[in-house]
Parts: sequence; C-alpha cells; structure tokens
Amino acid sequence: MPRTCRTRVAQSLITTGLVAALAACAVAPPRTDDPLQNFNRKIFAFNQVADKVAIRPVAKAYVKVTGPKERVLIGNFFANLRAPVTIINEVLQGRPGPALQSTGRFVINSTVGFLGVFDPASDMRLPAHPTDFGVTLAHWGVPEGPYVVLPLIGPTTLRDVWRLPVDSYFDPMGWYVREHDLKWHAQYLPSIAYLVTLRASALPLDPVLDSSYDPYAFLRDAYRQHRLYQIYYGNPPMSAIEELQGTSPSEQNDQDIDQLLQQQQQYEKAHGVNENAAPASSASTAAAAPASSASTAAPAPSASTAAPAPAASSGATVPASSASVNPPPASAGT
Repeated sequence: MPRTCRTRVAQSLITTGLVAALAACAVAPPRTDDPLQNFNRKIFAFNQVADKVAIRPVAKAYVKVTGPKERVLIGNFFANLRAPVTIINEVLQGRPGPALQSTGRFVINSTVGFLGVFDPASDMRLPAHPTDFGVTLAHWGVPEGPYVVLPLIGPTTLRDVWRLPVDSYFDPMGWYVREHDLKWHAQYLPSIAYLVTLRASALPLDPVLDSSYDPYAFLRDAYRQHRLYQIYYGNPPMSAIEELQGTSPSEQNDQDIDQLLQQQQQYEKAHGVNENAAPASSASTAAAAPASSASTAAPAPSASTAAPAPAASSGATVPASSASVNPPPASAGT
C-alpha cells in the first residue's frame, strides 16, 4: 500500500475514533443528584420574578445613592456585626486558633474600627474567614443532602438549611428582631438593609447568570462549588473537586431535564424574566471554575446565611456543582 494511502487510512481511523468518543460524551446521561429539581425549578422561577420586580430594583437604587467607598464601609459594619456567628461556629468546629483570631478581630474592629466601619484588623494580619453552622455540620460529617431552592432565600441544601435558625440565634441582628417589637415591624430594618447590601454586591454578576443557557443549573453549580471551598477552608482536596464535577455511574435519571428547563423558561417568559438575555454555551460548564465563580465574588450566595428578616435574597442571588460533596473529617482545618 502506498505511503499516502496508509497516511489517509490512519487519519480516517483517528478521525473515526474521535467522532466515536465525542458521540459517547454527547449521549452521556445528565447529572441526576438533584432529586428535587422539579420543585426547585418552580421556586427558582418564582424567585427570578420576585428579584426582577422588587429585590433587584431596590439593590440598584442602593448602588445609585451610595458610592463605592460608602458601600465598603457599610459592608465592613455588617461583616463585623456578624462576627459572633463565625466565632461560635469555629468553637463548635473545635478550632480554637481561628476562634481566638476572629475574637481578636471583632474586638479590634469594634473599638479602633468604630463599630466595624473600618477594618484595622486586616492591616494587623487578622483576616476575616467567615463560617456558618452549615460548615460546622459538614465538619462533623453530616451529609450534604439534596439541593433545595427556598422562596426568596435562594439556593441551599438540606444540611445548610439548618444554618438559618441556628446562625440567626447568634446573630446580633437576629437578637434585635427577637427582643424588639417595633411599630411597622421596624425591627427587621437592619436585616433587610444587610440583605440589600448582599444583593447589591451581586449585581455585576447578573449578566453572567442571565446569559447562561440554564440559569438554574449555573446557580446550583456555583453554590455547591462555593460551599465546597468554605467547607474545606479554601483548600479542598482534589478528590472532592473531582467528585463535585464527576458523574456517578450508579446514578439513574427519571426526569426529563429538557422538559423541566422548557417549563421554567415558559414561566419566566410569561412574567417577563430574561426576555433580552442572549443564550450562552453551558451553565454547568461556566460554573465549573473554582471558588472564584459567581458565588465567591458575592457574599450573597449565602445571603440566606443570616436572614432573620422575612425577605431574603432572590433566586438570582449568586453564587455550586451538582455532585454531592463529601464533608471533611472532623480534624480538617483545625
């Protein structure tokens, strides 16, 4: 056989092999570790509408009337106000070193920093490392559980949902709500103001979410990635990352994902959500980046973390993958 023919035959075989491999990838079953997806998508669509009608306009108004420096100072104040939540959870996690560091940071910023408006503790090499009761449960081996989208609060999991009542109990804003019964429910104003700042910090990420092919999957993946990095204190093992992005061969899918997505898009279109959004490639692909993804840039992926107020963040509150995250051993991060 002439050399040219052999070369063409080899190229044909290689091309055929690549096409077969790509075809195998194309028919791979979608991720199925979202058993509540049908329910979640309906709540997500509702949150998208609520965000467009009420929450996002308020956040935009807040950005319009405040400058970047003012927003930084306001953010510092609320971050310092919630420091007791971090301190308590670090104690519950059995991490005395970080708990002492957070306590020192809280004392310095509350005094020298004028009630936390300024952040001199960071200049003293006492950086913030916020945590919550969901991370505490993961630290002691509690499974993640299914992914859940709550009305007006947004993404969470069966494990993380417990941080809502527990963290709000230690949150000074939650204490203020419990101890005061003001006219027009004014005791909720500090909590609402805090949530507005969180939503405002996520505004730059709205185009990313709106232009994704499947905003629901994007937000779910971003949330789980963000939580993975929080659970492992910013240094997850490669095995956890691979599990987060992989697909278990034992999974079976009994849901029509395309039909669910179509129903959600019809609901959003009927209510005027994402009407001008340009489709992007793939939500889950865009969300495959580590903690620098949407939810990381905004503290709001966990806007529900300290939501003692009746209204929390929207369905567009950003900011991870559809795989179940194995919690670290009890000795992690000590």
